[in-house]
Amino acid sequence: MKRQVSVIGIGAGNPEYVTMQAIKALNRVSVFFIPNKGDDKADLHHLRREICERYIEGDAYRLVDFDIPERSKAGAYKSDVAAWRAEVRRIYETLLTDELGADEVGGFLVWGDPSLYDGTMEILDTIRDEGRMDLDYEVIPGISSVSALAARHRIALNRIGEPLTITTARLVSQGLPETGGNVVVMLDSRSAYHQVDPDLDIHWGAYIGTDDEILVAGRLRDVREEIDRRRAAARDEKGWVMDTYMLSRGKG
Repeated sequence: MKRQVSVIGIGAGNPEYVTMQAIKALNRVSVFFIPNKGDDKADLHHLRREICERYIEGDAYRLVDFDIPERSKAGAYKSDVAAWRAEVRRIYETLLTDELGADEVGGFLVWGDPSLYDGTMEILDTIRDEGRMDLDYEVIPGISSVSALAARHRIALNRIGEPLTITTARLVSQGLPETGGNVVVMLDSRSAYHQVDPDLDIHWGAYIGTDDEILVAGRLRDVREEIDRRRAAARDEKGWVMDTYMLSRGKG
């Protein structure tokens, strides 16, 4: 039996970021697999359910919750991620085998955009390539936190004739890339902006597009302590922070 899956980008946190293409895909899905990442991230769990309730016509679908294991941080980063994805892959295989019937379509609702900072497609590719399951899937793009950050700050991501680099805090803490141009950093749990030139400009945002949104912009040396304070307060209140920021040289 061929199993059909839709990987649907649901945007960066605002239900209104869901695109018309995504809404059409939502209405083709029979079974949604909803990840549970613990009480601290219950907001993310509830948002996925809210999106289904808001945009799906009728009730001819069901939701299947599943627990996401915590990633070990005991070893090297890449090996820890590989081991974690292998564990998630086994969970996905079980879900697709046990919960998805003939002629049904399964759905994974991916935060932001499935092509950016997410491993769902790679996990599904591995399941398919291993040959234990006849699997086909489609991907519906979503509005990423990067796009939403630029829109909320009313800035362009690129500069004329210059590249745009999207990278991780892990790499930025070792130094900015030598490609030039603006640099977007995602999910900085280590405050890597303290390790770069304080004369850079920063446009920072957390919980972008939601009622809890926080935006800070300015010369890095002037605003980094404010970002520290607001991140710490938000994490204490909610138990988690999703943030994104762009570093750039001032215009003059």
